[in-house]
Amino acid sequence: MAKGTHEFTADPRNETILINVNGALVPRAEATVSVFDSGFMLGDGVWEGLRVHRGKIAFLDAHLDRLYEGAKAIAMDIGLTRNELTGRLYETINGNGMRDQHGVHIRLMVTRGIRSTPYQDPRVVISPATIVIIPEYKTPLPATIERGIRLFTVHVRRGDPAVQDQKLNSHSKLNCITACIQATQAGADEALMLDPHGFVATCNSTHFFIVRKGEVWTSSGDYCLGGITRANVIRVCREEGIPVFEKNFSLTDVYGADEAFVTGTFAGVVPVTEVDGRQLTEGRGPMVERLQGLYKALMDRDVA
Repeated sequence: MAKGTHEFTADPRNETILINVNGALVPRAEATVSVFDSGFMLGDGVWEGLRVHRGKIAFLDAHLDRLYEGAKAIAMDIGLTRNELTGRLYETINGNGMRDQHGVHIRLMVTRGIRSTPYQDPRVVISPATIVIIPEYKTPLPATIERGIRLFTVHVRRGDPAVQDQKLNSHSKLNCITACIQATQAGADEALMLDPHGFVATCNSTHFFIVRKGEVWTSSGDYCLGGITRANVIRVCREEGIPVFEKNFSLTDVYGADEAFVTGTFAGVVPVTEVDGRQLTEGRGPMVERLQGLYKALMDRDVA
């Protein structure tokens, strides 16, 4: 069965984690939200995936920037300051004894709160925002990092901002889910998605890059989420003098690429060995291996 970049080895410690629900640490089996919650009912909320590295949350400022900008865009009051939310994140880590552990991933979810009735109008919300923090022991599989994944280009497109702005990291992910389903049924690991004009946009859960003649290309960014890891890879390329471009390019450019890779908070930089049956590399190529090292060094610097 095909697997994506988020595949990990099951860890029995996750069965006894404490989940933070609105400030209270609750055993996993007892962590619940109301059926009237905006996130459950309508996908009304924003979220972040966070990585704990050497006891600290990597690139936390950038993640909080995106979270609070998203909340502001949908006129949602998170109800906590950045410092208060940061404190709650670390309370959750410390409450689980994870501060000095390796391989911790956090899902931070904020919804508009509880509605008085099943209806989309935010004026029926009768509670403060719901804030849930799920910390888990999750480490990417070494095979994923070393041998990579295969992509399949799906018919599902990334929409234009007037339909649903892809810059918003919302709970409403059906567009990405349907793309993932099609790729999985085609026998691939993840979906490669095009923009409304037919240019390469992004993947269903990661950002996509190609390498051509020593240059690193990624999409224009007009039809994809403002990825934190994506931005950091562009940053390290510029710091190291690696030519990097945000531009429109087609599947023909992809099929003729020397290497390809995807980026994401969970697995970092992951090689792509095959796209639509066209093999690009066997395992990771030299540029991907170099960028994996540079990204790891940037994480070290960020938490130092």
